[in-house]
Amino acid sequence: MASRAVGTIRVSTMRPLSIMGGSDLVYKRCGFRFDLRCNRDFNRFSGRECCRLAVFPQRAITPVEDEKPFIPEVEPSGAIDRVQDTESSVIHKDLNLLPKPLSAADLSASQDDNIKVRVAYQGIAGAYSEAAALKAYPTCETVPCEHFEAAFKAVELWLVDKAVLPIENSVGGSIHRNYDLFLQHRLHIVGEVQMAVNHCLLGLPGVQKEELKRVLSHPQALSHCAMILSELGVVKVSTDDTAGAAQTVAICGIRETGAIASARAAEIYGLEMLAEKIQDDDDNITRFLILAREPIIPGTDRPHKTSIVFSLEEGPGVLFKALAVFALRGINLSKIESRPQKNRPLRVVDGSNKGSAKYFDYLFYIDFEASMAEPRAQNALGHLQEFARFLRVLGCYPMDTAV
Repeated sequence: MASRAVGTIRVSTMRPLSIMGGSDLVYKRCGFRFDLRCNRDFNRFSGRECCRLAVFPQRAITPVEDEKPFIPEVEPSGAIDRVQDTESSVIHKDLNLLPKPLSAADLSASQDDNIKVRVAYQGIAGAYSEAAALKAYPTCETVPCEHFEAAFKAVELWLVDKAVLPIENSVGGSIHRNYDLFLQHRLHIVGEVQMAVNHCLLGLPGVQKEELKRVLSHPQALSHCAMILSELGVVKVSTDDTAGAAQTVAICGIRETGAIASARAAEIYGLEMLAEKIQDDDDNITRFLILAREPIIPGTDRPHKTSIVFSLEEGPGVLFKALAVFALRGINLSKIESRPQKNRPLRVVDGSNKGSAKYFDYLFYIDFEASMAEPRAQNALGHLQEFARFLRVLGCYPMDTAV
C-alpha cells in the first residue's frame, strides 16, 4: 500500500501518558492492515516527544548538617553578603518549583475558577473525556493518558493536579474498570461532570458517507450508532477511543474508511463531518468524575453528592438494613452498583445439607444526595457501620445539574 502524504492534514502529535509506554497509533484490525509507513511519515511531523509516566527524584534543597560553607578569609564582608543573598535566592527559586500545599480556598474552589491546572484524561486530543475536562476547568492544560490506570497514577505522582474519567453512560451503563480502580488507588472524588454525547460520522475531505466500507471507533460508540451503521452496511472496527479512530483515518488517508468521533476531533485532525448526531438515542449522557489527591471541604450552600463503597456480612436482609439507614433519614440514593471483590471472589457458607454453598462476595458502591457536612449523612454512615464489614467514603462533592 502506498504511503499517503499527511503534510496538509492538521494532526495533533502529542501521545498520551502510559504506565507501560507509548502504543502504536496505527491499528491492524478485522483482517485489513494500515500501511506502517504512514506512521513513520507522520512521526516526521511530530513536534513533541511521547510523554512517559515516571518519577524523578527531587533535588535536596536543605544542606547536610555537617556541611560547612567555604568563606574566604580575605573576602570583604560585602562580598560575603552577596554570596549569601545569591544562595538564598536560589533556594527560594527551588521552593517555588515544588507543588504548593492545598489551602482551604483551593479545596473549596468552584469549577468556574480561572486557576491554571493540569488535568489528565484517557484518550488523545479530541476525546469526549478531554471535552469534559475543559467543561470542568475551561482554562486548564489537558494531559492525555493511554489508559485509565495511567490517569490515576499521574495524579498520585503529582504529574497532574486532577483527572477526569467517565464512570457511567445513560445508554451503555457503568464503566466497571474505573469502579475497580477506586480501591487500588487513594484518590478522592472532588466533582462530577455530565455531558451530552454527540457522535459524528467523519471521513476524509471530499468523501461521501456512501463510499465508506468500514468505520472505526470505540466499541460503545459503535453500539450507540448501530442503526446508521447497519443502513450503510459498513464493517465496524473497534479502537481504543473515538479520537484515536479519527486520528488513524487522518494519518492513513484511506477514503473508504471513516470514524465515529466528536466534532472537535474532526476539526483537530482535518476531517469532514459526513453526518452528525448519528446516535440511536438522542438522550445520550455520559457522567464523569473529577479525582484529586485530597478531598474538598464539603459544604451545604449547594446540593452535594457523596460516594461510598462498603461490603456486608452474609445474612438475610442485611442489604435491606444497609439501604434503610438512608431511607430513614430522607436521603435519596442516586446510584447503586455492585462489584465482586477481587481478593475474595467467593464465600463458603455451611448449610444443613451435605457439602457447602459458594456465593460471590460483593462490594457495593452507592451515591447518595447529601453532604457530609449534614448531621443526617454523618448519622447514616455511623448507622451503616453497624452492618458493614468495610466502609470507605470515596468523596463528597457538588452535584452537576447542567448538561
